Amino acid sequence: MTATDLTATDWLRALRPDPAPATVLVCFPPGGGSVTAYRGFAQRFGSGTAVFGVQYPGRQDRLGDEHVPVLTEMAERIAADLLAWPGDIRLALFGHSMGATLAYETARRVEDGGRTLARLFVSGRPAPDFTETARLHAGPDDGLIADLERLSNDPASVRILREEPSLAELVLPAVRSDYQAVETYRHRPGAPLRAPITALVSTADPTTTVEQAERWREFTAAEFELATFPGGHFYLDLPENLPALTDLVTRTLAGSVQDRSNR
Repeated sequence: MTATDLTATDWLRALRPDPAPATVLVCFPPGGGSVTAYRGFAQRFGSGTAVFGVQYPGRQDRLGDEHVPVLTEMAERIAADLLAWPGDIRLALFGHSMGATLAYETARRVEDGGRTLARLFVSGRPAPDFTETARLHAGPDDGLIADLERLSNDPASVRILREEPSLAELVLPAVRSDYQAVETYRHRPGAPLRAPITALVSTADPTTTVEQAERWREFTAAEFELATFPGGHFYLDLPENLPALTDLVTRTLAGSVQDRSNR
C-alpha cells in the first residue's frame, strides 16, 4: 500500500500522510469537535503510521453541509468511505467521547463489510449499552454551553460563546446536532467485534468511570486492554499526557503487527 491509495473524502481527511504506511489510524473527534482536534496527536506519530481524521458536517469547511444528528447514520457514511479504500490497508480506529461510540459503530459496519480491523481505541466514553438520560439537545443554548464548560480543561475558553452571540450561532448548531446523536443513540445488540479493543479513560472524567470503561471488554471477542490517565474528560488535550498517549497507541499497534506476523 502507498499513500496514493488513500483517498480523502468529505468525511476522511489526512492529518499525517506517510509514503508507505504499515497502519492507517482514523481518529473520530468528540461531539462538537472537528478534524483539527487531532492535529497535534497525529504529528507525534513516526514513520509507518498514516493518520486520518473524520470531519463531521456543519463545521469548518463543511459548515454548509447538513447536520447528521443520528449516530448510526454517521457510522454508515464513514464506513462506506473506509470500505472504498483498498482491502490490503491495515486499519485502526481511535475515538474520544462521542467519537468513541461512533468509531465502535463504524467498526461494526467495516467488519460486516468483510474487512479486518487491527484495533479499536475508545476514549472517555462508557460502553455502548450505556443509556444517556440527558436531553440537553432539546434545551436552550445556555445548557449546552454550561455542559461544554463543565467538560473543558479551560472553561474560560468556552465562555466566549456567551459573550459573542455571532460565534455561538456558528458553533452551537453542530454541538446541538452531536448532542442529539449521543443522547438518542441506543445500542443494537449483536456479535462482539473481532477486533481487539483498548479503552482509555482519565481518573477524573465526570462522564466515564474506570469501571464503565472496563465494560468495553464485553464488546470484543479478542484482546482487551484498559489504560488510565490523569486529568479530566479532555485529558488527551493536556500536553503532559500527549507523549504517553501516543506512545501507548504506537506500542499497541506495533504489538498487533508482531502478533500477526507470528501466526
